[in-house]
Amino acid sequence: MSETKITRLICEYRTNPLGIDVQQPRLGWQMQTTRIGARQIAYQIRAASTLETLEHADLWDSGRVERDQSVHVVYGGLPLQSRQRVYWNVTVWDETGASITSDPAWFEMGLLKADDWRAQWIGAAFAGGARSTFPPPYLRKTFTLPANATSARLYVTALGLFECSINAQTVGKDVFAPGWTDTHKRVQVLTYDVTGLLQTGENVIGAVLGDGWAVGYVGWLHRQNYFDRPQLLAQLEITLTDGSTRTIASDSSWAYQFGPITHSDLIMGEAYDARREIPGWDTPGFDASQWLPAASFTHPDIQCVALNGPTVRRIKEMPPITDPINQRTMGRKRWLFDLGQNMVGRVRFKGSAPAGTTIIIRYAEILNADGTPYYINLRSAHATDYYTFKGGGEEVWESKFTFHGFRYVEIEGYPNEVTRDTITGIVLHSDMALTGSFECSDPLLNQLQRNIQWGQRGNFVDIPTDCPQRDERLGWTGDIQVFVRTAAFNMNVAGFMTKWVHDVDDAQRADGSIPAVVPYATDVPTDGGPAWADAAIICPWTIYQCYGDTRILEQSYATMTRFMDFLIANSPGLVRCAPDWDGWPGFGDWLSINASTPRDLLGTAFLAYDARLMSEIAAVLGKTDDAARYRTLFEAVKSVFASRYCVGSAIPAVPVVPSEIRRQMDEADALSRGNLQAVDYGAITSMVFNTDLFEPTQTAYVLALYFDLLPDDLRLLAAQELVADIERRGMHLSTGFVGSPYLNHVLSENGHLDTAYQLLHQKSWPSWLYAVAQGATTIWERWDGWTPERGFQTPNMNSFNHYAYGAIGAWLYNTVAGIDLDPSAPGYKHTILRPQPGGGLSYASGKIDTLYGELVSAWNLAEGHFEWTVVVPPNTTASLHIPNEVVDVETVTLNGEKTRGWAHTVPSGKYALRARTRTTTVTAEKS
Repeated sequence: MSETKITRLICEYRTNPLGIDVQQPRLGWQMQTTRIGARQIAYQIRAASTLETLEHADLWDSGRVERDQSVHVVYGGLPLQSRQRVYWNVTVWDETGASITSDPAWFEMGLLKADDWRAQWIGAAFAGGARSTFPPPYLRKTFTLPANATSARLYVTALGLFECSINAQTVGKDVFAPGWTDTHKRVQVLTYDVTGLLQTGENVIGAVLGDGWAVGYVGWLHRQNYFDRPQLLAQLEITLTDGSTRTIASDSSWAYQFGPITHSDLIMGEAYDARREIPGWDTPGFDASQWLPAASFTHPDIQCVALNGPTVRRIKEMPPITDPINQRTMGRKRWLFDLGQNMVGRVRFKGSAPAGTTIIIRYAEILNADGTPYYINLRSAHATDYYTFKGGGEEVWESKFTFHGFRYVEIEGYPNEVTRDTITGIVLHSDMALTGSFECSDPLLNQLQRNIQWGQRGNFVDIPTDCPQRDERLGWTGDIQVFVRTAAFNMNVAGFMTKWVHDVDDAQRADGSIPAVVPYATDVPTDGGPAWADAAIICPWTIYQCYGDTRILEQSYATMTRFMDFLIANSPGLVRCAPDWDGWPGFGDWLSINASTPRDLLGTAFLAYDARLMSEIAAVLGKTDDAARYRTLFEAVKSVFASRYCVGSAIPAVPVVPSEIRRQMDEADALSRGNLQAVDYGAITSMVFNTDLFEPTQTAYVLALYFDLLPDDLRLLAAQELVADIERRGMHLSTGFVGSPYLNHVLSENGHLDTAYQLLHQKSWPSWLYAVAQGATTIWERWDGWTPERGFQTPNMNSFNHYAYGAIGAWLYNTVAGIDLDPSAPGYKHTILRPQPGGGLSYASGKIDTLYGELVSAWNLAEGHFEWTVVVPPNTTASLHIPNEVVDVETVTLNGEKTRGWAHTVPSGKYALRARTRTTTVTAEKS
């Protein structure tokens, strides 16, 4: 019998988290065994204040709980206090009656109360302006310890960015801490165990502050959108061997000076003059007599909260894939490096030059036809770094408070020869575990999957952004709304999205509207409009589905209901974004191709979908009255949708669109089209939609079907007309950001799997594989970011690293590989496995590391047989649905034994299913 272990103990999605403020944290664990049918029948959690008292559980003993729950188990012990460490373990009884006890784990509380803080906000006495930068200040504080430290915690945050050190040793591995929040309301506090960095006698704590999001440029705006200068809040609490304590808190007794970083901005870049370095500035014995006293500030309205998601970190290094190319211009050397992958982060430079020599480092995603870097799509983002040598030998430099989106690096002004070792790319993104993988027999689809994952890496930098290179990098709600399901396949985004959902709460306006970007930045609509603002409901619901996390629904519910109240109040007759409404009607089906879906159709469709999801959310939370009310609202909006847009509907009078709204819509539509040329596909007839009212689009069909907005007698016709539109466009899609995520799901769920595969394999634009065929290594913002006929799309908006169209990844996992959620048992407690082979693929494999363990669905078609390998994690079950279009059901064997039927519910374990195919040969499509 296979040995069973209880491992991977987590608290709030993290292993041994330090400095949390969740006062009823949730615990989880995994069973590890290969035994078929392994499951938990009971558990017992013990929690204690020390390892030695764990057996006696002085904080909590749950007793034996007769449940199979092993994730999101809420701590039920004594109330938790600031700074308290809790040790815990779990004993599990399995289905054999055996008990297994885990090794201990722990979690530690941070500062829970405002009066725990003695620190003051400090910074430089000087600040830059809205368009002028200022050097980052270096801060230091000397203190003496009479004895060794047995424990030391640094609680620290900033308005801007910080990097701390103690005795010249960097504290932690986090980058761009404390991250981006609406700092007018909330900042995240990080906690570090710095016991090992202290010494008896003199010590120095240091900090360098960067502008970051709170002070620097945000999007296409100016600087100082939140505050005028970076500021530090730090509290070092030390316990000595004699039991006494010391607290070193930031205040005006700290000193500051300016150093080698002469300017630093996330969007504009960083400049470093090595001649201005201050050797030993953060070490004992340094002469700081010329340093200035720190200025102190008060911010009573800012709430300090513990970090509740992953931080940005250095994830991997990317060396150039070819030798650098000298692109000398007017006698000045310009070296071009190709890292082979469109990535996000920065570079480490290594070289030597005479003192005072300054090199310029620039970054580009793609090259012009003449081989020079394509910079114009960066718009106003300088995205340029400068390094000035101090001379005297080899120097190594990596920027501190900036990042770029790039594949190509250009160095100008370096007087010596370079090699591949001169530059190394440093990939930065939020530290999320890669949990999913997809692979199949088509190399182009495998590259598409890699592009999707790299797009996610590059745009999950503390918040879900839209692009990492130009003067934008904002948390567009529409982008993450369409991509969140794919994101949760690829990576463990539970903590990342939990943090962002709190940002949504902060961003909600007083009237209940949700802005187009979160965290909120000025100069964008305060109502994001259809498919954007709806992220406030769709994203928490998706995280609940993927991780079984009811708390994210509980914590978001008030925001969701206020948003629904806003929608209802601003949707007369339950028509959202009606043409004569005087509010912002949204961005439409952004970047669609010669297909304009009415904004009010989009708005009304999403109003219905929101109502349906809210009914389900309320039911999960036990709010039965709300569930019924929202279900009634869904049915009402569904009726309005049919009566307004479907055949037989009355044609409303031509609305008078407010002139300012019309101007904004025209500007948005022009930006969306760019240099796209209109194509006339001929007159359209429809037995579903009223063509006197609007020209039906693929997105209209997709939303109507996916959101269940059509009468039953029109669903079959709608799917057929959707396919007909795809065919009249030469087997091409026309959907933009709004329709594309659902397109293939609608086709495969409505009897048109073959059409879905044809779209997936399409290599001419617009298609998912077009960019792959052009050598792309990330997902493009536009279907036609570059074409042979027109070259580059408008530089006003042409990112080559945008994850929205990567939402097709969810279909690769849940339809091609066949791994899907069971809504009634979320978080993969029960999984529906239903692969749908097609498109000439001879094999496909999907794997997901769930909260219960690894889940696998891998199928192969060869020599007239269908072979399917399935791994179901311990303590879960799965339904295996055999693809009846492919398999001769009379020949099915499961783990070598004959079985009958198309569906089988199985417990945990590894399974091998084998059957003869209905056709004896399958040929993989040539790529």
